[in-house]
Order: sequence, then C-alpha cells, then structure tokens
Amino acid sequence: MSSQKIALAQINPLLGDLPGNAQLISQAAADAYAQGASVVLTPELSLTGYPPEDLLLRPAFIEAADRELSCLMLELQKFPGLTVIIGHPKKTAAGLQNYASVIRDGKVIAGYAKQELPNHEVFDEVRYFTPGNEACVFENAGIQYGLILCEDAWHAGPAKQAHAAGAQVLLVLNASPYHLQKESLRIEVLRKQIAVSKMPLVYVNAVGGQDELVFDGGSFALNSAGKVVMTMPQFETALGYVDVNASADLEPGALVTPSSVEAQAYQALVLGVRDYVQKNRFPGVIIGLSGGVDSALVLAIAVDALGADKVRTVMMASRYTADISWIDAREMAQNLGVQYDEIPISEPVDALELALAEQFKGLKLDATEENIQARVRGTLLMALSNKTGRLVLTTGNKSEMAVGYCTLYGDMAGGFAVIKDIAKTLVYRLCAYRNSIAPIIPERILTRAPSAELRPDQTDQDSLPSYEVLDGIVERYMEQNQSIAEIISAGFDAESVEKVTRLIKLNEYKRRQAPPGVRVTTRAFGRDWRYPITSQFRA
Repeated sequence: MSSQKIALAQINPLLGDLPGNAQLISQAAADAYAQGASVVLTPELSLTGYPPEDLLLRPAFIEAADRELSCLMLELQKFPGLTVIIGHPKKTAAGLQNYASVIRDGKVIAGYAKQELPNHEVFDEVRYFTPGNEACVFENAGIQYGLILCEDAWHAGPAKQAHAAGAQVLLVLNASPYHLQKESLRIEVLRKQIAVSKMPLVYVNAVGGQDELVFDGGSFALNSAGKVVMTMPQFETALGYVDVNASADLEPGALVTPSSVEAQAYQALVLGVRDYVQKNRFPGVIIGLSGGVDSALVLAIAVDALGADKVRTVMMASRYTADISWIDAREMAQNLGVQYDEIPISEPVDALELALAEQFKGLKLDATEENIQARVRGTLLMALSNKTGRLVLTTGNKSEMAVGYCTLYGDMAGGFAVIKDIAKTLVYRLCAYRNSIAPIIPERILTRAPSAELRPDQTDQDSLPSYEVLDGIVERYMEQNQSIAEIISAGFDAESVEKVTRLIKLNEYKRRQAPPGVRVTTRAFGRDWRYPITSQFRA
C-alpha cells in the first residue's frame, strides 16, 4: 500500500452563512483533490460556523443546514474517491447532535456524534446538544481512521473507544478558541492520548473571529511517538497536508516557526477586529485618541486589521489635556496615515456644568465633573458613528475594566472593546512588539505616566496600585479563582488586595453594559465571567 495524503482545511466560516461556508469547503476539496489528497478534514461545525448559540434552537436553522449539506454532497461528487469530513448539527432520534459526516462520492459513508459536550469557560454545548456514545471508524485505501470532535480529545474515553474499534489514525475536528499559550496546551494534552493508544493524530482547527472569540487555526499532526510532524500557521486560513505511510504513521511535513506570546496576542486582536468589522459589514471604525498608550495600541491594531482608509481618529482635548497628549496623538495618526480630527470639548463641558450649577451648589468637586468630560467625548464619538455608520472602538483595557476605572456612557461608549481582555502591563508589551516591526508609536507615549487627564496633574496611580500589582491581583482573583487570603499569602499587600477585589465586585454593573471585545486570556469579562451584580459574598 502506498502513502495517502490528508488535507487539513483551516477555514474561516461566517456563522450562519451556510452557502458561503459550503463554498469554502467545496473550494478546499477542489484544491486538495488537485494536490492528490484522498481525505479532507474541515473544522467542527464547519458548515454553520461555531458557536451557533441559540440559532440551534430554531428549527429553520437546522433545516437550512440539512438542505445545504445535501447540496454540498452533490457538489463533492465532482471529486471521485475523495473523502471529505464536514461538521454540522444533525437531528437524530437521540436529539440534536454536534455531528460530523464522512462523505465520499456524494454519499455519507460514516458519521460521528460528539460525546464530550463542553460546559465550561466559554462553552455551553449541553444547552443545545445531546451527546453521542458510539465510535466512528472508516476505511480509506486500507487505513482505518477514527474520528472525534474537539472536547472529545481532552478526555480519554472517545480515543480509546475509536482505537478499540480498529482505528489506526485519529482525526480530530476542532473549533477551539484561542487564549494565551493555548497551542502548547493542546499538544501537551493530545500527547497523553497518543501515549496510551500509540495512534498518530491529525488535528484541524477553525480560524477567524466570532464576536468575542478568536479561533487561531494552528492545525497540526503528531506521529505515533507524539512528535510534531506538521504545523500550520496561526490566525490565517490555509490548506495543509500530511502523508500517512503504509505503516499507518505520519511522515514529516511542513513546520511553522512558533510565534512569541506577544506576537500571538497581537495577531489575535487584529483578526478579532477585522472579522468583527467585516463580517458585520461596518464601513470602517472611529477611535477617540487621547495621546495615551491604550488608544495608541487600539489604533495600531485597527490599521493593521482594516487598513488606514477604514480608520478615523478624533482627539477631544479638554482644559486638562496636556500639550504633549495632542502632539503625540497627532504624530501617531500621521505615522499611520489615518484621518485625524480635533474637537475641543471645553465648551460643551462648560455648558453642562452651567446647566447643573444650581443642582450642584454647595457640593464639592469630585468624579462627577470628571465623568461629564468623558461622557461628552462618548457622545461626540457616537454622533460621528451614527452619521457615518462607522463602528466606535473603545480603548479601555482589562485592568481598568476590572476595577471600574472607566466611565459608563463615556469612554465605555462604543461597539467593540478591542483590548478589553488585555491587562495594562500586556498593553505595554504589545506596543513594544508592534514598534519592533515598525516604530509607529511615539516613544513618549510609552514612557510617560498613564493618566485619564480629567483633573490637574492626574495619574492612574493616584487611585490605583501600580499596574504590576493590580494586574497580578486581577489575574489571581479573576482568572485563577484564588481567594483574598491566598493572594495575600502570595506576597501582595493586604490593603491593595482588599481594595482591588472590592472594586472588581462593585463594578460588575458597569461591565454588564460594556461592548464585547476580543478574548485572549483563559478568562475574560464576557461569556466566561458570570458573576451576580447583587451579592454580599466576599472572599
């Protein structure tokens, strides 16, 4: 028996675009067939996109997927002998299942229902699907292939079951969202499977942004010894190949050089912005520039994602804005070639303060006056958005979102929160990474003390611990679920821990009203953070 070629179709489905996704699959099959492949793998739920969420509760959606699959099967008849594996929802006697059909010559020759339904982090498949309980093994040119889906690979049972049913090579279809260092974690987990079964493994993953999730691709193959023999790029569509030899093991193939953590995070943000804007058909974006590091990073990401012609910037100086802020903002806009406008806010702020003067008589100045400035800026940006159709990108980072260092209906006003899951310390690292490619962010933005510039001589550290301390507490409390006592015992001072954790709880009401943003950590303030607003528990 000669070797056979497996094609990994790392595609970017648009959720709900069934004809468009079918075309992506068909084109991948055509390209793979032309290259002599005999098996084509597509990602989990490749026909619909992932996650469909409550679209799965609509009978019309399931019926449309069934019709599109039937049409696609007819289209694939143009490639005789080619086996194509397609992910889709399927209504069975057991219920709705997360399914994959093995198609050859216009017929379904085998099928598999996902057994392990994830119900953690960003996943809630138990809400929609009924688990399967049977192995799927099919033959292709003398090799027995086992098939499982995504979460199945993180549990021992499905792979063992496939091996017991005669599988020699394990195929894994995935829609696995990205978080920092996820790619190494996947390989570590799957090597444990291989250590038991000795089956080589081929892993295909989706790519693209879907609301707050980003799928990073990064498909790969491991031989029977657990060695990585083929890798594919992250954050881009691609068609990769790996050869199965006569001994049912995998031959060495192309390897992609791994990227740094900063490079991965930056690429995830770029892809998340590009797909959110383009898939939702916004004509472009608007960003409020402050001359600070957060808006500088968001601007760089937006231009890299969309092109300078799709990005408009607005500097809205107040009486407290330092000259260096608007100078740096203007320089940054010029460096990237984007539209830049200046709209002073002193007059509308003065008008609002005058209108409230009688109501505020005898009361001390406080954050109220600061928030008026932020809300004027938010109003101006949203007016420009309404008039032009462009999406406002907010510039608040995870550190600020955690402790409420942001103004509801002010700097939180917008449609997509680009760096919502990027801690302030990581913001600086990503700016340094982007400047290492080309020095577009003025150095002074990176070295001056961060400030909201809402009162004289203000800095962020007037109200908050240092960002190194703040981010460490947030990560332990929010991402790792450590208790207050555990964090203090790890070396953080008690006063800072008590303050930060109290602020995290107090500001949940703000976060519930924040726009979605790209998830890059193991836990973001989004679908995997579900804390009650009203609660008296603290620990």
